[in-house]
Amino acid sequence: MTKSSPKPRFPDASPAYPAAMEKLIAEFNRLPGIGRRSAERLAFHLLKAETPEALALADAVAEVKRSVKHCPVCYNLSEEGLCRVCADAQRDRSTVLVVEQPRDLIAIEQTSMYRGLYHVLMGRLSPLDGIGPGELTVAPLLARIDNPEKHQPGGEPVREVVLGLGPNTEGDGTSLYLADALKARPVSVTRLARGLPTGSSLEHANKAVLADAIQGRRSMDQ
Repeated sequence: MTKSSPKPRFPDASPAYPAAMEKLIAEFNRLPGIGRRSAERLAFHLLKAETPEALALADAVAEVKRSVKHCPVCYNLSEEGLCRVCADAQRDRSTVLVVEQPRDLIAIEQTSMYRGLYHVLMGRLSPLDGIGPGELTVAPLLARIDNPEKHQPGGEPVREVVLGLGPNTEGDGTSLYLADALKARPVSVTRLARGLPTGSSLEHANKAVLADAIQGRRSMDQ
């Protein structure tokens, strides 16, 4: 006669969450950096919050999805056609600083050291993740240089492209790709100075480091 397995000392008797609660937890769990336990804490926080507070979050999410778009020129965030940078006639429209994400643009703007325009790639080259030039806004960047009358604010030609991608392997690979694509075009190609720590990202750099990097940008040939 075989011996039956002993019953667990602490059986899992906790009931399942209601369907609405489980759905909310699952949606939080899909966010970057949010694990299951963190998702549960967020869900319980909203459950215990006053109704106006919880609905304010829902309204903010809905408003962002309704009104925030990408600028048709530089792909920065915008609520009405051109973003504020592209629409500013006081900016130096002959210089375009290429960054990976809108948050990098914001980090540089906070230094007040750069007065040109931007171009947001919406990522960086990463062959292992299936991200090639076609998944980025490389073609619109080249169009701004090749056909400024159609793709540049005010139709002003671009004379300098500053590569402001993160100083890491993928950022460097993307910079080299862009430098090669721009080589035959009538623009000078520079990059932010290496005052930025290798392996870091622009969004985590402080204002002083970013300001030094902007002022010390150098040719991609060096």
